[in-house]
Parts: sequence; C-alpha cells; structure tokens
Amino acid sequence: MKKATGLDFLVLALLAFAGIGLEVIYAFLLEPILYGAQLGEWNTWQNIVHWTITSASWGVVAYFLVQNAKKKYDFDMFKKGEPLKLWQWFCIVVVIGLSLIISYQDWNGFKVIKEFVYNGWLKFIFQYIYYIFETILVTLILVFAQKAFEKWFHKENIPYGGIILALTWGIGHFFTKDIVTGILCMISGFAFGSVYLLANRDIRKTFPIVLVMFVL
Repeated sequence: MKKATGLDFLVLALLAFAGIGLEVIYAFLLEPILYGAQLGEWNTWQNIVHWTITSASWGVVAYFLVQNAKKKYDFDMFKKGEPLKLWQWFCIVVVIGLSLIISYQDWNGFKVIKEFVYNGWLKFIFQYIYYIFETILVTLILVFAQKAFEKWFHKENIPYGGIILALTWGIGHFFTKDIVTGILCMISGFAFGSVYLLANRDIRKTFPIVLVMFVL
C-alpha cells in the first residue's frame, strides 16, 4: 500500500471538484442540444432528468474516491472522531445560526420553503436529492484538502479544507451563477471547513451539519 502524500490527497480533492464540474458539461453543453432549450427554459421532466443524471454521476465519483482513498492510501473517512465538548457544539450551533440568517436574508425568507412553493412537490424532491449528492462531493473536497495541507504544514487547527473549498466550489459559482452567489458560496465553503474541525474530523457528524447549512 502506497504511503500517501499531501499531493495524493490534494489530487483526490481536485477530482471531487472535477466531479462536481460534470454538471457544467451536462447543463451547458449536452442537455441544451438534447432538449433544444437552454438551462432555465427546461420543463419539469427535463429538470428532473438533469438532477437524476447529475446525482448519479456524483454518486459514482464519490464512491470511486472514497474507495480509492481507503484501498490505496488506507484513509478511512468514516473513522469515528473524539466526542465533542460542549463548547464545540455551541460553536457549531452558532455557525449554523449565522448560515441560516445569511440564507434568510439572501432569499428574503426560508430557502427550503421558497423552493417548495416555486418548484412544487415533485421537482422539490428531486432537487433536494441532487443537493444531497452535491453535499457529498463538497464534503469530500474539504476532507481531502484538509488532509493534504495537514501533511504539508503539520498544523491541525487551520480549516485548509474550507479554504480550498471556497477557492474551488465557491469561486466556481461566479461562473455558473452570479457574483453574489459566488461570494456566499465562498463564505459557506470556509464555514463548512470550520465545522469539520469543530466536529473533530468526524464525517458522520460533519455531513449532516453541512447538509443542513447547505439546504436550509
């Protein structure tokens, strides 16, 4: 089994980001040709097909990366972390609260309610399944990037994963969405990385927290 280097883990993080980028190929190149319409002009079933194909692709990428990290580098992402102290839970609740406040201000209301009203129950279900799979890859980016920079700098109290997430997934939204969304995603990326450290690098705690912050 190969001894993993920081570069090995950074490559895994970038591959997770590339996996997210598959949606760009689908949404802006392949599907407009298939549907004869641009993103934003699709009907209900075209959106559902997009979310389904994208989610399935992201699931395959995530499975490959997790298995590769385990078999090739003996990195078990699901290793149980130390129990959280009260101050850690308090900080996590504060981060979640700030995230919800920012989301509420940005959406002029609760995002989940707004999307349910706008999409209807069918599109809402498939869109939130899509959000779950996006959160999986977002979490993989921050976990692998955190491991990479810890190997390089030997400091474990800096949210490297969140910084890299902000510089990849966050900045990516400048090109696929708009400036405001890009800025908010960069802030969210850093916040997700901070949560990962607060949760003692326990992905079983980190993922549901990040998912709540992402979808709400």
